[in-house]
Amino acid sequence: MQRKAKACVPGVAALLAALLAGCSSGDGVGDGADDSKPGDTGSSTAPAQPGKYRTLPEPCGEVDTGTLDSMLPGIKEMAQEEQREKAYEGTPTVTYDTDRRVGCNWKVESSGASHHLLVDFERVVSYDGAVSDDERAAALYARKLEEAGIPEPSSTTESEESTGEPSEGSSASSESGDKPQGANADDPVPSDKDSKDSKGSKGGKSGKGDDDGKGKKEKKGEEGEEGEEGGNGVDGVSDGASSPTTPPPGLEPRTLDDLGDEAFIDDAFTTATSATRHRTVTVVFRTSNVIVTIEYDEQPGRRTDVPDSKEMQDKTRELADSLSGKFDE
Repeated sequence: MQRKAKACVPGVAALLAALLAGCSSGDGVGDGADDSKPGDTGSSTAPAQPGKYRTLPEPCGEVDTGTLDSMLPGIKEMAQEEQREKAYEGTPTVTYDTDRRVGCNWKVESSGASHHLLVDFERVVSYDGAVSDDERAAALYARKLEEAGIPEPSSTTESEESTGEPSEGSSASSESGDKPQGANADDPVPSDKDSKDSKGSKGGKSGKGDDDGKGKKEKKGEEGEEGEEGGNGVDGVSDGASSPTTPPPGLEPRTLDDLGDEAFIDDAFTTATSATRHRTVTVVFRTSNVIVTIEYDEQPGRRTDVPDSKEMQDKTRELADSLSGKFDE
């Protein structure tokens, strides 16, 4: 009996050794899992980078007194020094999170007009790990550009590339198709200009202008006739050229190439039946994950006065260039 017991001991030992070997070989299946980070899905895509700016400057202190004197001429007209210092300080915009958005307002009355200036800084943060702060800011800027009704810079180029020059066949068919049926081939075809001129002459007799038909005949005599012929001007007074209510050629709302990562300028003249006529020039630019908005508004004291578009745009752009340079420091 003792011999049988002794013979069982080596057999049990061999069985245990086999079981231990099997367990140890199974541990190799999970090699490398210890190096994975919590929440790692195994994807090799790196998380989106945070934006360049983590804080925002205080906008009321970012506009120097010289700029404020130029854009808000009423400050110099203030007799008391304490009143002028108060005007220079501006009024901070009420925001819920000053780490994400801050702004400052200045509003000053002068002898000839009322001026209002707004400077707004917005720091964009993306909460999507696959979208960077800069990408999120670019999307927000694109929305502002669309709301302003300003086309993307590449839209014109893409349209030209897609359409191209008209083919010879289409040009020939257009020339032949312009002639009325039954007309002799040698007979001249009335051009669009001729038809427009004939319509324009009729419009002149009815009091409608050749440009936009918005001229108003409010005074009789020579002034009323000028208002009819020009079709522009304010309250029936023509400026002899383009309407002062619309920006001159080259100053229309547009994108800007030399400001921040991307920028645009908008120019709107608001007319109403009341005395609240005013022009507002807006510049919006993006630098990394920060969007800067500048609104400059002028309301003349007299209803017949129209703020100068070029002057207001120049002042607003100078301020935008100054602020952009401070963000780059």
